[in-house]
Amino acid sequence: MESIGRYLIVGGLLLTAVGGAVYLTARLGLPLGHLPGDIRLEGKSGGLYFPITTCILISLLLTGILNLIARWLHK
Repeated sequence: MESIGRYLIVGGLLLTAVGGAVYLTARLGLPLGHLPGDIRLEGKSGGLYFPITTCILISLLLTGILNLIARWLHK
């Protein structure tokens, strides 16, 4: 049961860090979610928004960070 508690604590800390990063990007005026290539379709009865360019950018950034952490831990 201790390992489940640790995973929940780590997950909560990660969610807090992601929330803080999203908050800071909004406060700094970074255009995440409004980049060229983000798909936005609007109609009379609703709309569809898929930030594909933002998702790719965040994926590349997280991949780089996690690779650096993995290399640092395996030394």
